[in-house]
Amino acid sequence: MKNPDLTPPVRPASNHLIATLPARECARIKAQCESVELEAGKMVCEEGAALEHVYFPVTGVISLVKVLTAHPCIEIKQIGNEGMLGATVLLGVDIAPERSLVQSSGTALRMRTEQLVKTLQVCPAAAQNLNHYLYADMVQLTQTAICFRFHDLAQRLARTLLMAHDRAHSDHFHMTHQMLADMLGVQRGGVTIAAGHLQRAQIIHYTRGRISIMDRQALEAASCGCYSAVMDVYARLLP
Repeated sequence: MKNPDLTPPVRPASNHLIATLPARECARIKAQCESVELEAGKMVCEEGAALEHVYFPVTGVISLVKVLTAHPCIEIKQIGNEGMLGATVLLGVDIAPERSLVQSSGTALRMRTEQLVKTLQVCPAAAQNLNHYLYADMVQLTQTAICFRFHDLAQRLARTLLMAHDRAHSDHFHMTHQMLADMLGVQRGGVTIAAGHLQRAQIIHYTRGRISIMDRQALEAASCGCYSAVMDVYARLLP
């Protein structure tokens, strides 16, 4: 069992989509980006607004949230250093389909949308990487819809914690019950019960909004198959 008080490891200072490019393309894209700070709770872009920039998170995490009339908002997906915010520009659409909020503070590389479109015309490896990411993104959204329809809250919570663990690059991260409730589209009390079950099983440790993953293997076993299905696609297309 891992000690929740251990100092978390240093986060990787790179974005996977950019870092895995050939050196020349990687340098070209980095030269056209600026490093920006992501502050937890701040909005990056409102739903329906023009996407003036795309973001490649390095250490921060961005949450895509759908705002529903007469219902609580619900998280569609999380974006960490495995991906990008603004992938719809690859389809020629520069309108944000969801509200984007910073879930976890950190940094990101930001590029103007029109500059990315021009750059991809002369960077074939980058264009392929981003197209593969867009496809994996579509698979994830489809799998999420299936998960919400067929799997119980305990399985969905485990899946959400696995995704947060991946993007935190640490066994410890900040996430309140209310944040989890918004992500799962349920009442806070339901999250409290499900998280309590995981804590009693010594799979996680939770206190004052701080979650520590104690047993990653057991958390994967508690999750549904949706997590591994999506990760298999990412591993195949974006190794």
